[in-house]
Amino acid sequence: MTARFDVLTVGYVGDRVAGTVTLVRDGEVTAIVDPGMVASRDRILEPLRDLGVVPDAVTDIVFSHHHPDHTLNAALFGHARVHDFWATYQDDVWTSREVADHPDGWPLSPSVRLLATPGHTPQDVSTLVDTADGLVVFTHAWWHEHGPPTDPLAADQDALHAARERLLALRPALVVPGHGHPFVPSGQTPR
Repeated sequence: MTARFDVLTVGYVGDRVAGTVTLVRDGEVTAIVDPGMVASRDRILEPLRDLGVVPDAVTDIVFSHHHPDHTLNAALFGHARVHDFWATYQDDVWTSREVADHPDGWPLSPSVRLLATPGHTPQDVSTLVDTADGLVVFTHAWWHEHGPPTDPLAADQDALHAARERLLALRPALVVPGHGHPFVPSGQTPR
């Protein structure tokens, strides 16, 4: 079984900031990755509507990290479980997890898993999705296709570069960065 994804809104950084928000579907899982800051909530809700997905049908939310530009609109999906580097949260239940329990990633569904990729923050996770076209990585290891080569906000540059190397070693067909259009990694992709 392989999952599918749709980019709901493409993020950007400049005078204004918005995160890239995506929808991932795999069997019983309908997940939103990084429901953060956007110019208008309609930038998330209208594409969902066009895809035939109502907010209450979203089962899971994944935060790549806890900056507001990636988390601000999580409340749009009131029935969803929320996943971050530390745990899964639903209603008043907090289920912790340890990296050691799943060194290759915590499974969210048969074709979706979360992988610890610290660097931008110590708590970053990337969402790995097996699709019919190959592995797609949703991550803040890159803001956009060109990096930046050195993340000006990274908590740990060495950890960031190690996370990038780890993700590229998985040979993804596509990377969906935190603030830009999806891109095909190449020899020019910042490491």
